[in-house]
Amino acid sequence: MPWVLRGLREGVVTTPYPRRPDGYGESFRAAVSVHRQDAPAHGREIVELCPTGAIAIEDDTIFLHRDRCILCGRCVAADPARFAFEENPETATIGRRPLVVPPGDGDEEGLVRLRRDLARRVRAFRRSVHIRHVDAGSDGSEEWEVAALLNPVYDVQRLGIHFTASPRHADMLLVTGAGSVGMAGPLRRTYEAMPHPKVVIAAGVDAASGGLAHPTYATTGGVEAHLPVDVYVPGSPPSPFSLLHGILLAIGLVETGATR
Repeated sequence: MPWVLRGLREGVVTTPYPRRPDGYGESFRAAVSVHRQDAPAHGREIVELCPTGAIAIEDDTIFLHRDRCILCGRCVAADPARFAFEENPETATIGRRPLVVPPGDGDEEGLVRLRRDLARRVRAFRRSVHIRHVDAGSDGSEEWEVAALLNPVYDVQRLGIHFTASPRHADMLLVTGAGSVGMAGPLRRTYEAMPHPKVVIAAGVDAASGGLAHPTYATTGGVEAHLPVDVYVPGSPPSPFSLLHGILLAIGLVETGATR
C-alpha cells in the first residue's frame, strides 16, 4: 500500500490554522494595500488603469475598494511607492465599509451593532456549522478554492465545518458569483429555506460587487442586491485560507477582521 508509506514519509500536511499561524498561507497574494494616500500627479491615470473602478480619489486622497479589486496588479506596477500586494490572508470583514482602505471616518457605532448582531445570531454555531454553497454566476475560480477546503491540507471538518446539499440543514449560505439575474430566484429561495438564525457570506470580488462582470445586462452587481450579507471575503479568487478566515470570522472563532 504505497499511500501508507507516503503518509509516513510526509507526515501531517494539515494546516494548524487557526490554532497557530501557517507560513504557507502567507504565500498567497491576498489583497492590495495603500501605503501612501496622497494623490500623485498621475492619479487620474491610475484610477483609469483599474478595470473595475476599485481606486478612487477624494479630496486628493487615494482610497482602494477591496470589494472591487481583482488583484490584477496594474496599480502596483504603475506606482509601487503607493500600492503593494499584501500577503496576509485574513482579509474577510464584517460589513462592507471595512473593505475600503485606508479606513476613513465612518459610522463606528453601526459597525459595532453589526458585529453584536452577528455574534448573537451565531452563538449556537460555535461547535458545528453546516454550509450551503451556491454559485450565483461565478467564473469557476472561486469554486476551486471552496472545494480545496475539504482536502487534507485544510480539512475544515476538523473544525466542525461541514458542507450540506440541503438549505434546510444549513446554518450558513456561502455565495460565489456576480449575482446573475437568472440566479436571483433560486438564491432567494435557498435563503428562505434555511432555518433561523442564518448567516450569509459573499465570497470573492464577483459576489461582493460584481467584479469584471458588472455592469452588464445579466448581472446585478453582487449578492447584496438579493440577500443581506454579513461577511465579505475579497479576492479574485480568495484563497482557501481567506475563505476559512471568513467562515471562522462569521461564527466568532477568530478576531474581527482588521481594516488594513
